[in-house]
Amino acid sequence: MTDQLTEYPRSRVEENGTVYSLARRAGERVLVVEGDTSGFEGEHVGDGLFAPLTAANAQALRGRLEWLRPQLLGLRLSVGTGDRLGLATPGHLRAVRTHALSRGNAGLAPILAQQSMRENARTGRTPQQVMDDAMWGVFQEGWRAPWAADADHLKSTGDVDLCVAAGYTFYTIDPGDHVDNEAHTASVDVIRRKVEELPWDALEDSADALRRRYLDRTFLVEHLALEFDETSLLRAAAKYGRAIAHTARLYRHLLHALPQDEFELEVSVDETATPTSSLEHFFIASELRRLGVQWVSLAPRYVGRFEKGVDYIPSSGIEGDLDEFDQSLACHGAIARALGPYKLSIHSGSDKFLSLIHIS
Repeated sequence: MTDQLTEYPRSRVEENGTVYSLARRAGERVLVVEGDTSGFEGEHVGDGLFAPLTAANAQALRGRLEWLRPQLLGLRLSVGTGDRLGLATPGHLRAVRTHALSRGNAGLAPILAQQSMRENARTGRTPQQVMDDAMWGVFQEGWRAPWAADADHLKSTGDVDLCVAAGYTFYTIDPGDHVDNEAHTASVDVIRRKVEELPWDALEDSADALRRRYLDRTFLVEHLALEFDETSLLRAAAKYGRAIAHTARLYRHLLHALPQDEFELEVSVDETATPTSSLEHFFIASELRRLGVQWVSLAPRYVGRFEKGVDYIPSSGIEGDLDEFDQSLACHGAIARALGPYKLSIHSGSDKFLSLIHIS
């Protein structure tokens, strides 16, 4: 087949006697199928087909080429790219490939389809469009290694359902709206009241049982000796109790939609006003485990600030003063190893090309 095509050479592949490639034709990318064209829609030319990059053709191609389907990554070191417009995946993959070559092929596993519902609303895209755009980028670059698709910052069961239908493999639950930031500095009387008002039925718990589990105990976590007093325990429960209940609810909804071995979960409490302390991280992870939630990654709210286009702003405001962050990260890492193991997720904001690194 000809017709003034400019083929992306890495995309060309033959499978069961049919040749597939991505090419530019009259300024647009098209899928070229030579051989068995059943299931594809487009313009037949000779023994082949020029197929537009539609959702139906994306689905048909995923059915033929298994590496175009996202996979589970487990505890592999991974990087999320957050392609906002659906155009940057080929460049992201080249960056990941270059990184792997520089480290003797011990590279990062990319999470390519990764956009929150908030970002979808702003860009006018759907979870399915995000997935398909990432897949066409994978195809264009001839990427055969595992990659994942992150249904990012999910807040409702409706959001979950849209992403399940689109075939996502990684689900980031964002319970930030249910974190009580006031509890971080509220008086003891106020946090006692907040604890009394927690949804204890949803937490399958009671205030007395909570105290029995945590008070008058020392939790040894590698180099840490964690101890709750009455105030720190009630503050952690008041701050994160509703968020934990919400996370468990969305996780159980996911379990009704997908088998456990077909998705991975991240819990993200990073988009909150106050940092997550070591005690609070331990509390969150312990309570999620008690409720039967299984996850592979957790994103605490770190000290300092990650912002758009900015690497990091320490809480002291002094550029380069990273000691507090390093010490905090070491404590969070110890808890993740002890109560998991699971990865720590650093959500570093957008507009930095590679925007999310999971650290195990």
